[in-house]
Amino acid sequence: MSTCATDSRDLGEPLSGTAATARTWILLEQPGPWGAEALTSSHLDPALGRALRRAAKGTGVRIALIRRPGRHADFGTPSVRRVFAAHTVPGRAWLHSATTGDPRRLLDLDFGALSRGDHRTFGTALDGRPHTGDPLALICTNGKRDRCCALLGRPLAAELDASGVPGVWEVTHLGGHRFSPTVLVLPHGYAYGRAEAHGVREVLHGVREGRIVVDGCRGSSAWDRPGQAAELAVRRAAGEYAAGALTVVRTTGEAPRWEVTVAHVDGRRWLVTVAQGASLPPRAESCGASVLGAPAQMNVVEVRELGRVAALAS
Repeated sequence: MSTCATDSRDLGEPLSGTAATARTWILLEQPGPWGAEALTSSHLDPALGRALRRAAKGTGVRIALIRRPGRHADFGTPSVRRVFAAHTVPGRAWLHSATTGDPRRLLDLDFGALSRGDHRTFGTALDGRPHTGDPLALICTNGKRDRCCALLGRPLAAELDASGVPGVWEVTHLGGHRFSPTVLVLPHGYAYGRAEAHGVREVLHGVREGRIVVDGCRGSSAWDRPGQAAELAVRRAAGEYAAGALTVVRTTGEAPRWEVTVAHVDGRRWLVTVAQGASLPPRAESCGASVLGAPAQMNVVEVRELGRVAALAS
């Protein structure tokens, strides 16, 4: 994916190790306008939004609203909504889908089970089934959260949709506004920044082939920030792009320095040293920001192969 676009937000800042973290994503279709906190400031019942947020808190499940690209006129409450659930841990990733006329049924989900990768609760609560269509490309477009997402994300979503790319949805929030347009691709859960249409097509083509495109990649949402940076560094060092090949098995240390162990399914392991630094020189962190800042970034200091142990269980 192209990362050549340079503007007042860019200045050569690394993209890796800064993606949102979630082992499992729940995506609920909600057309119409979104506020900054979309679960409680959209056409979704705010009481339901608060209840869903409480239910998912601390579980490793992230709930977001999605809508089709295009104009978002105020048409009221849809009669039927699409719902997706995706587990992003490599080697155990899955994507299921359902439809519902009553979004309150999401409160019947066992969020702890979903975080562990157990999809049965999605089937029981919503009659969900494995998604048989194309992978999903979720483009952050919530301008009330950050103006960058509307100014840069919505045109990208519209362009991809108009050119017939399947699986494109707008999403409420992915984080990393300064990397807009930002995209999350499911089921594998890798995030991309400063995305362009041809790059998104390349990423989706890779997903269909079971491989991860690392250009422009900000990391897998399955891992914490040091793990995201470490796994991408190993992919580049080892030339390994198979989607389920690598797993973050251990992270030790605390800010500003961590040691991350990354394992390959064939038994190879690497120890990656990751240090937290500041993005310099100071920059605006969003399109609407008037104050310059130095947001944290993950820097890979060393990648050291440890050798081979017994192959990981499938």
